[in-house]
Amino acid sequence: MRDRADRRSASVARFSIERRRACRWLLVPAAQSLASTFAWADAGRIASARLWPAQEYTRLILEAPQAIAHQLTALKDPPRIVLDLAGVELTPELAQLPSRVQPSDPYIAAIRFGRKTADVLRVVIDLRTDVRSELFAVAPVAEYGHRVVLDLYPLTPVDPLAALLEEIKAAEARAASDNERSTAARGGGKASRRIIVALDPGHGGEDPGAVGPRGTYEKHVVLAIAKRLKARLDAGNGMRAMLTRDDDYFVPLADRVARARRAHADLFVSIHADAFREARARGSSVFALSEHGATSAAARWLAQRENAADLIGGVNLDGRDPVLARTLLDLSQTAQISDSLKVGRHVLREIGGHNTLHKAIVEQAGFAVLKAPDIPSILVETAFISNPDEELKLRSDKHQARFAESIAVGVKSYFAQNPPLARAASSTG
Repeated sequence: MRDRADRRSASVARFSIERRRACRWLLVPAAQSLASTFAWADAGRIASARLWPAQEYTRLILEAPQAIAHQLTALKDPPRIVLDLAGVELTPELAQLPSRVQPSDPYIAAIRFGRKTADVLRVVIDLRTDVRSELFAVAPVAEYGHRVVLDLYPLTPVDPLAALLEEIKAAEARAASDNERSTAARGGGKASRRIIVALDPGHGGEDPGAVGPRGTYEKHVVLAIAKRLKARLDAGNGMRAMLTRDDDYFVPLADRVARARRAHADLFVSIHADAFREARARGSSVFALSEHGATSAAARWLAQRENAADLIGGVNLDGRDPVLARTLLDLSQTAQISDSLKVGRHVLREIGGHNTLHKAIVEQAGFAVLKAPDIPSILVETAFISNPDEELKLRSDKHQARFAESIAVGVKSYFAQNPPLARAASSTG
């Protein structure tokens, strides 16, 4: 089953992670009213059409070797989106798009085609419900061509943290009424709340991450490991884990950090299985943030690749929160980095009992996803998916469980020695 899923994914995203380089990208605003105008450009031939459905939002991507002139119109009764493409032919690739609509898609019911004029192809998206649409264009990056990206959001945004926050609130209320507080971690003192761990499976959706020699996608294996790790942490009374994504869809780097902060996470663990230029590279690694340069050339190269995730996944820059951006980039994070190195050492020690270590120290580099100023944050490279032997491990249920177990033991070991309240108090001094 996993082989078939990987082959399906391979047919969708046609590029090699080994050749990715961070490139400039450009947002072209697209009108979204009934009286919108064409963003005229050279005529484009659609080379690839992709759908990424999820509860949070569904994403439609059209990719072409040239920029695509497009116009969006939203209609009601029944709800539908009309996307007009100038100078575009109905290629076999585009004609397959209706068959890719999944019955489980929460927002798209069907897709059909027509002609507005002889030169304008009309794509009609029949909706299951009213949505808020966001349309933008992304200039070529890495091995992607010009992309038109259409995101469909529910009118009432899905809150992936609502259930978690309610559960935590209810649990703390019960504990207070019984005058009992769960022990935060074995050997630690009492805490006023559960320990919250944010788990961040890297990549997702349009961004598959690294690709192994057998076609294994990083985004799939790290999500599987993160789900196993969540179950392991949730099994105890003192911890609760949350996922920054729980399915195959793209979440921008800043949003991953924002979700962890909103959940008042005590720790942020980003899980990856990256590739290197040489297939012989092997072993597990743990990284923390560095404000003063990477600890090695490999760490710097890896950080640059991971930080390019927004370029690959496709982000509307006009919609980013400038206050959050300044927070992530400008705040001093000396205390956070110190705590991150501590937890990193605990996790690295435990992973070393399961897999060869790429380096026996916690490395540091400027990973954007580790820049929450108030949450200790680490990035775990479970193994090199570019190494044929380690790729087999990452595909194995047994080894996925062992990776999750070793990370869980390391996290619990850290909190046993550094309960949240004690850590917060020491950080202020």
